[in-house]
Amino acid sequence: MRTVIPNAITVLALCAGLTAIRFAIEGRYEAAVVAIIIASVFDALDGRIARLLQGTTRFGAELDSLTDFVNFGVAPVVVLYLWTLGDIGGVGWIAVLGFAVCSALRLARFNVALEDPDKPVWTGNYFVGVPAPAAAGLVMLPLYLSFVGVPWMQEVPLLIAIHALAVAFLMVSRIPTFSGKRLGLRVRRDMVLPILLVVGMSAAIILSYPWVAFSGLCAIYLASIPVAIMRYRHHVRRTAEAEDEAHRDDLEIG
Repeated sequence: MRTVIPNAITVLALCAGLTAIRFAIEGRYEAAVVAIIIASVFDALDGRIARLLQGTTRFGAELDSLTDFVNFGVAPVVVLYLWTLGDIGGVGWIAVLGFAVCSALRLARFNVALEDPDKPVWTGNYFVGVPAPAAAGLVMLPLYLSFVGVPWMQEVPLLIAIHALAVAFLMVSRIPTFSGKRLGLRVRRDMVLPILLVVGMSAAIILSYPWVAFSGLCAIYLASIPVAIMRYRHHVRRTAEAEDEAHRDDLEIG
């Protein structure tokens, strides 16, 4: 059961992503976006539950990676294509293919990076490029805005295609972005209640004004990228200085 439960959650995530495509075909775009969001929630849970149950396996990791490609590399841009990118024909399809290919490359690079034993410990706080789930959330920003009531969003498919390709570039770039995988591992006891309050308020806002909330989350995430770059460079400098100092000590001893 330790391996069945997390893998079952991954399969549920895959079902949610594929169902999003079905909803988009039927013209139910809000339901399609909700299905992708549900898939992202399942994606966040499966790995954590596998580690909690000590049920991580190579099979589960491969299944998770393939599911991520469908849910975050294919489903969001297919929804966008059916919504408006199809109006510009080949150009819209190029944006779809570009995003999907970049997502596959991003996931492959991530899987290879996991096998690198020489990475400094602090690199675990960062991703290289925008991760696929975050990219899926960013690429659907025009849909969020249209649901809020921005009427002209569906009328500018070329702009949306450029937006999709820009997000695709962020996925395969070397730009460092913050990783949330270690959040909650080192929380001071006096911060537990404030964090729970923030979580509760955030949930209330998302449930009451979902599309405004997701638009705001996209803006916050984009604003965090320059901060992540500065913090990453700071860590790189400190690591280089520590290595230089260790090298000088070795020369002095020798």
